[in-house]
Amino acid sequence: MFAVADTDKLVDDGVIAPEAAREIEARSRQAMVTLGINTVLCLGILSATGGLVLWLQDPLAVAVVGLLLLAGGFGILARGGGDLRMFGNAAALIGAGMLCGGGTVELVSNHPRIAGQMLSVLGGVIMAGAMFAFVRDLARAPFVTGAVALMGLAMHVGGLGYLIAYNGVSGLPVSLFYLYTAGLLAAGGWLLDVRLITALAIVPFAQMLDTGTFYFHAAYVFYSPESTLSILQMAVLLAACLWVAGRYGERSARHARILAMLGFVVANLCALVGSLWGDVVGETIWGPAEPEVWSEGAWDAYSKARDAYRETAPFISEGVYSVLWAAALVALLFWSAHRGNRGLFNASLVFGVIHAYTQMFESFGDEPLAYVIGGLALIPIAWGMWRFDRWIKAQAPAASGVQHPDG
Repeated sequence: MFAVADTDKLVDDGVIAPEAAREIEARSRQAMVTLGINTVLCLGILSATGGLVLWLQDPLAVAVVGLLLLAGGFGILARGGGDLRMFGNAAALIGAGMLCGGGTVELVSNHPRIAGQMLSVLGGVIMAGAMFAFVRDLARAPFVTGAVALMGLAMHVGGLGYLIAYNGVSGLPVSLFYLYTAGLLAAGGWLLDVRLITALAIVPFAQMLDTGTFYFHAAYVFYSPESTLSILQMAVLLAACLWVAGRYGERSARHARILAMLGFVVANLCALVGSLWGDVVGETIWGPAEPEVWSEGAWDAYSKARDAYRETAPFISEGVYSVLWAAALVALLFWSAHRGNRGLFNASLVFGVIHAYTQMFESFGDEPLAYVIGGLALIPIAWGMWRFDRWIKAQAPAASGVQHPDG
């Protein structure tokens, strides 16, 4: 497993030899250098691909140049590449990107009626073919085939999304589309072993309940119209990912942990929304739909229907939300510290500070007694966590028949 450790301290304590420490440091440094090189390479490929498509504009010219670059790239790779292998990868991917990107622009711009169908089918074929080539290593170029598979995935889900938007589909089919997209991204990230792709799965997964973001001048906004249901959704994801991380090998565990961490972040942002405004559970799902055309009569009818729903729907006030969120963060701080889960521990600590900072100005800015009560309440909680941790440590040696040092 991956762990954070002070190699100098390990050497001083006699845990590992100096040679082992230097080897660990060298491998860690090489992993970071490789990540940096691949990041620069991918940014260059994306920029060159988009620039060529926009510069050439003509579909035939884009197709010809793309085919030439694709063929040239595979020609370099077929000869082994050597020091030029990076240029072969770049040429092949720019060519493939021009064909996929240029075709997408042409369909959406000039053939909108069939764009969705064509993109979803062509993207699916490209994705499946490239994935097959990647798994079987048919082209001897896993970097290229993996990237082409992601291009096909983007075309496929983009086409489905275009179909949904073009036909004005709403409701359950849209949520299922987001779930399908999240599943494809998670599966693709795991198969290609690219955690960035796995991490992107959290975006469509959260959008199943309309949780998302939007931007306007000088502000970037997170919104969650169903904060309670979204928290439950992310809790299921978090539990499933932690189960996978503990049951399967390190390769799968890495992807599960990053998805769990992002699910935890989204859940806490939803809790922040709930702690500020409370939540009428299910209002945007089972409550009255907003009218397509707003008028005075439509607004009155909608307001009456909304008020009637709120009278019977479960409601969690912002005060209850704040207390439950604080209690959950304290529990997760202790659990993650005990389990050595540094990511969850740091995230819990960060959101604990955000929660305290928010409530300080939102709810208790002019009530100093609240700080006294809250602070005094945390002291016995910390003592209880310390005692519980000592009890857990005492149980482990006892279970294995070893005398505990303090016993």
